[in-house]
Amino acid sequence: MTIPSPENVAVVFKTAPPAVNTRLMQIRDLIFEAASSTDTGPLTETLKWGQPAYLPAKRAGTTLRLGWNDAKCILYVHCQTDLVARWRTLYAEHFQFEGNRAAHLPAATPLPTDALQHMAEMALTYHRQKSRSAAS
Repeated sequence: MTIPSPENVAVVFKTAPPAVNTRLMQIRDLIFEAASSTDTGPLTETLKWGQPAYLPAKRAGTTLRLGWNDAKCILYVHCQTDLVARWRTLYAEHFQFEGNRAAHLPAATPLPTDALQHMAEMALTYHRQKSRSAAS
């Protein structure tokens, strides 16, 4: 079952080209699945910097944002995390990376669902995982 987007977010999604929009909706569903599987608490869907953003419960993880350009979908995270560096190590064959803030996926390529769900789980639990690492 697909969770409806808030109206302001839905309006932004409608501005994406149809093929990109379809792929963004699939990625969005994976983000919600990741939130459910990691027990991060309620996920808030809103706009940040004009882009759909997914905020986990406070102190659980970091915000994920969805963007696009041309025929690419882009998954953004906060640039001061080490997530993109970790994603680059794990999933370089599936994505192009932008510095320390984003993973790009051409909309026309097969969707690496397992990789995307894992990346979303890593982001949504980022602070929790960081706390566990510091305690070790």
